[in-house]
Amino acid sequence: MDTAKLRGWHIAGFFFTVILGPLLHFTYEWSGDSFAVGLFSAVNESVWEHLKMLIVPMLVSTLIEYIFYGRRIACFLPVRLLSILLGMLVIITVFYTYTGILGKSYVVVDIILYFVAVYLSFRYSYLRLESGESCSYFVHVLAAMGLLLLAAAVVVFTLNPPEIPLFQDPLTGAYGILR
Repeated sequence: MDTAKLRGWHIAGFFFTVILGPLLHFTYEWSGDSFAVGLFSAVNESVWEHLKMLIVPMLVSTLIEYIFYGRRIACFLPVRLLSILLGMLVIITVFYTYTGILGKSYVVVDIILYFVAVYLSFRYSYLRLESGESCSYFVHVLAAMGLLLLAAAVVVFTLNPPEIPLFQDPLTGAYGILR
């Protein structure tokens, strides 16, 4: 694929994610706590629910890009799976490191962290896809399954989250979707 077109798709995906992601922080409440909306929107203030703000738009962006050009790129799905996991890792690592050091979280830092994680995810994806490296069909299939598992995890961990700090709302102590 032409480098300029690839760059354009990644810039569009970045903006799509940084706009839709923060909106997903509010859509559950705006919907009157709709169960269906809660499956893909943040339903509480846990770190997991904030990760959904990165995961969901990036999965949607990945699907759209796959339809338009990604299926013609051998490593598209593996790279996109790794880019989403990278963004998640950045958020989890930096959030728990800075809150561990400072003793609390700061909304401004969390917002900046979200934008940095999205940027790094799309930057990684762009650089890997631009390199033109090839992947085996088996790796492509594994990545497709990984993306489907990630989408399933968004739903499953909203409905039945493990009782560990990643999934606990620090304000209420609750886990998962609030009913």
